[in-house]
Amino acid sequence: MKKQAGLWIDHRKAVIVLITDEGEEVKKIISGMEKHVRFTGGDGSEEGSSEDVRDRQFGNHLNSYYDEVIAVVRNSDAIQIFGPGEAKGELEKRLKNEGLKDEALSVETMDKMTDRQISAKVREHFST
Repeated sequence: MKKQAGLWIDHRKAVIVLITDEGEEVKKIISGMEKHVRFTGGDGSEEGSSEDVRDRQFGNHLNSYYDEVIAVVRNSDAIQIFGPGEAKGELEKRLKNEGLKDEALSVETMDKMTDRQISAKVREHFST
């Protein structure tokens, strides 16, 4: 059975559309993250500033979030990723590190979309 996955992702949520022979299924994963604010500078201490601690916590939280997304799309024959910011590229790197072939992956920049628009875009992508 063929399984194709398309997803819109940012650091806050992922909307995943799975297409199989049996039909289409939409799943949402919420990261629970607030928007990440990066600070310039720092206090220069060797133990690390509070911004460093926040950056580390943000990174750890994102890793768990990406693990959840990857668990849903892992066995797909093809994956389409789109979204507005850095999350799509970060997820792409993680998938490639997990051994996904380049030809099975498509990445595109896309602004905010409704769930219906996301489903339609994924259907259109895999119908060609």
